[in-house]
Amino acid sequence: MGILFIFIYLFIVFTVIEINTSIFVATGLDRKIARFQVISMLTGTGFTTGESELIIDHPVRRRLGAFLILFGAFSLAVIISAISNLLTDNFYTMEIAYIAGGLLVLLFVLRAPFVQRMMGKKMQSELKENYELADLPISDVLLMDEDDEVREIAIKEDSQFAERTFDEIVDKEDDVMLLFIRRGEINIRQKAYDTKLEPGDKLVLYGNNPRIEEIFENA
Repeated sequence: MGILFIFIYLFIVFTVIEINTSIFVATGLDRKIARFQVISMLTGTGFTTGESELIIDHPVRRRLGAFLILFGAFSLAVIISAISNLLTDNFYTMEIAYIAGGLLVLLFVLRAPFVQRMMGKKMQSELKENYELADLPISDVLLMDEDDEVREIAIKEDSQFAERTFDEIVDKEDDVMLLFIRRGEINIRQKAYDTKLEPGDKLVLYGNNPRIEEIFENA
């Protein structure tokens, strides 16, 4: 009965993983990333990859993450307790010896040269898969240099940049790009470079942070 209980509880854990993976996918997360992060939180392994920001920065995913962390800690205690009770009745020395022998055989098989070559080709083909940039944090996509930054600059009432276009303010040689202009509830992307700026506009810029500071110091 002890072994049956462990298998049933593991089935529950795997079901919880798949349920939460599906919910994460519903929030817009890639399935492979979602499953990895769910397992990471459930097991408490604490992976601090850039992908974890996709969980922390989203309110729904963050609440699911809190549940997974607590459920994982409780599940670990339950499984350890069940195994301890099982071993109290019977040490299962022969069964453990069979498992150790099987793992040893698997190790020798995996170290075989032809198996290594086959696995290498498989891994290389997996690495060629293209991942969506939308699934990565902005720091991994855009901020490739320590001086790179995405910034929002507000145009004040008495700003010297009012009634001027971005092309008139920033030279083409400057390492500064205009992503869009936020004007109230509207985001201006098309012809943003040729749009005359108005007080209250917010420029969303990408480029060299010291140069942005220098140009828009008195915005």
